[in-house]
Amino acid sequence: MTEHTHISDRPDVPDLTIPTGITPFFFPSARGRLVRLDRLANTLLSRHNYPHAISKLGGEALVLVSGLAAALKFEGSFSLQVKGEGAVSLLVVDCTHNGQLRFYARYDKEKLDLLPKQATALELFEKGLFVLTVDQHNDKDSYQGMVEITGNSLSEMASHYFETSEQLNSWIRLFCEETSEGWQASGLIIEKIASDPSIVFKDEAEITNDEEEWNTLTILAETVTAKEVLDTNLSNNDLLYRLFNSTPITIGNPKPVSYGCRCSRSRLQNILKTFNQNDLENMNEEGNITMTCEFCRYNFVFNQNEIQSTK
Repeated sequence: MTEHTHISDRPDVPDLTIPTGITPFFFPSARGRLVRLDRLANTLLSRHNYPHAISKLGGEALVLVSGLAAALKFEGSFSLQVKGEGAVSLLVVDCTHNGQLRFYARYDKEKLDLLPKQATALELFEKGLFVLTVDQHNDKDSYQGMVEITGNSLSEMASHYFETSEQLNSWIRLFCEETSEGWQASGLIIEKIASDPSIVFKDEAEITNDEEEWNTLTILAETVTAKEVLDTNLSNNDLLYRLFNSTPITIGNPKPVSYGCRCSRSRLQNILKTFNQNDLENMNEEGNITMTCEFCRYNFVFNQNEIQSTK
């Protein structure tokens, strides 16, 4: 993993990459991804200093979106928006085709204070919409699907989405905990698919029919624990073989995930150009205008000269 700092037009925020963040794996009639964000989880979550329940929810959402995006062939961004009517009114996570992640949440502190510290996703949102969007570059076809929130956890909400909107059998478990070393977030996503003849398994004799295999896989997957999936000393391959050693499995090449906010001074300065002079004066504090990126919480300060140059 590498870490350095952006300079110039970009904000001074960590540039952190986890090369083995997502490990794809395959069965005769299913595919999956093991997501382990490692230090990236704490880097993204601690940037916001959200209350515990929202940070935990955010970590689970980061795992979900990065895992889903890794299975798609696209160029652009893949995003989750959950629009709630409870303490959390909006949760946004997006991941680019090369694994760059970012997120933010909007919440009502007074409503949140009435909930337990370990509030479930349903308690945080109450009700609302679960929306997945593929936004492709170069004006290519984009896609958006949405369903009403159903389920107590974000895992259950995502499974309901795929069952309802995509008619796809899926098994999803998302984990996020605050440890002595900071936040850790990991998860498993498995999807039932038609058998892929391009995947070669070591023992073809062990291949069973689709329904039988799916039942076996979900039973094995249910044995996963937060302790082992969040254990940084347990390798991705060892964890997968521990879970699925009794069934044919092929493990693919890992994919990276990284800190991916795409804000910049020039982009925000262009936004300032859309405001009239009266609005700019109202935003001005002692000769400066401060614009904060909701994703990375970096404050861009524009001085009087920069403000004048926008007009």
